[in-house]
Amino acid sequence: MEKLRKVVKEIAYTRDHTNSPALHRSLVPFLTFASSLYGVALHIRRSLYRSSFFHQHRLPVPVISVGNLSWGGNGKTPMVEYITQLLLSSGISPLILTRGYAGGDEAKMLERHLQGGPTKIGVGPNRAATAASCFEKYGCANPSSIRTFFDRSLLHETVKVETFSQEIGAVVLDDGMQHWGLCRDLEIVMLNGMNPWGNGNLVPLGPLREPLPALDRADIAVVHHVDLIPEQSLRDIEKTIHGFKNSIPIFYSKMVPKYLFDVKNDRSHVALEALHDATVLCVSAIGSADAFVENIEMVGARFVDRLDFSDHYLFEAQDVETMRRRAKGLENRSDSKPIIVVTEKDYNRDPEILKSLDSYTVLVLCSKLEITPCRDANVDDFKSTLCKTLAVKFRVSN
Repeated sequence: MEKLRKVVKEIAYTRDHTNSPALHRSLVPFLTFASSLYGVALHIRRSLYRSSFFHQHRLPVPVISVGNLSWGGNGKTPMVEYITQLLLSSGISPLILTRGYAGGDEAKMLERHLQGGPTKIGVGPNRAATAASCFEKYGCANPSSIRTFFDRSLLHETVKVETFSQEIGAVVLDDGMQHWGLCRDLEIVMLNGMNPWGNGNLVPLGPLREPLPALDRADIAVVHHVDLIPEQSLRDIEKTIHGFKNSIPIFYSKMVPKYLFDVKNDRSHVALEALHDATVLCVSAIGSADAFVENIEMVGARFVDRLDFSDHYLFEAQDVETMRRRAKGLENRSDSKPIIVVTEKDYNRDPEILKSLDSYTVLVLCSKLEITPCRDANVDDFKSTLCKTLAVKFRVSN
């Protein structure tokens, strides 16, 4: 199954299959048919929501949706954390709603980063029901206080907002672009700058979860991994975005490695310098393994090898043996023990299985999303645009 997933992903990011392996070419007709069915189902579902046949739930506080158009590697969950921190710094207690896909690896990462604070995290596929349960438990902040905050922010006043204690003042919807069951006041679409559209087709033939015209629904577009892409690629992405919505503001983000911790102790703190001049084996089951590997190289590792699995893959005992064999091969070639580095998502999926690699040092890389100054856009512009859009839309809907 894992081999098939890898083949499908390779097909999704290949535009011309003329010179592809025979297995790839043989799967294309089946994937094309499946992609057509998916597109029809997507259109019907969207039409049922537009016609109000399916009900969209309106929450009593601002809802910020962070989503994407394609498979993983777009920086959705790091952006959810970034926005959550912005709300917390303003005295607003946020509720994060996440589906909890594939064992909840992303939810676990958010919990570890935000633990001890007023942030609530609701996990479940029915996010309207999850939100209702959280509002019943913690209460809801006064909407007029929230509107006052946005109004003062737009005037660039120094806003001193009371902390809403346990009361929820805003909702951040993780992976929300295709979740139409909840109304949202702000739609942020994250784009993986390293390969945002793949071959341009819908899943499973391509990586797109919605057609590109869906960009028109977004209020803000963020090009992720901007530090890892050439200028011409960035211009092409911007041109495509503005081709579907000329007025949409575009911002830029990157992942910045901060520190590491040992898989045997998630409270440990290992400086990035531990990888300087080291032989490193990068092991990951994420949407953008290339970005992970490039970040490790930029930290200063002497030699970097990689072992990639499909996004959200759950490691098994045989995979650990594969890691051990790969590490042993590197050790024999370099005469020094390599360091195995995994991502937080990989660690969260099953911390225990990685501990069985006890003959090697296994470290977890912790990174943070940062809004990168690019073109005429910077962090302050991002915050201002976010507040401005919420101020207008939340006032209209309430």
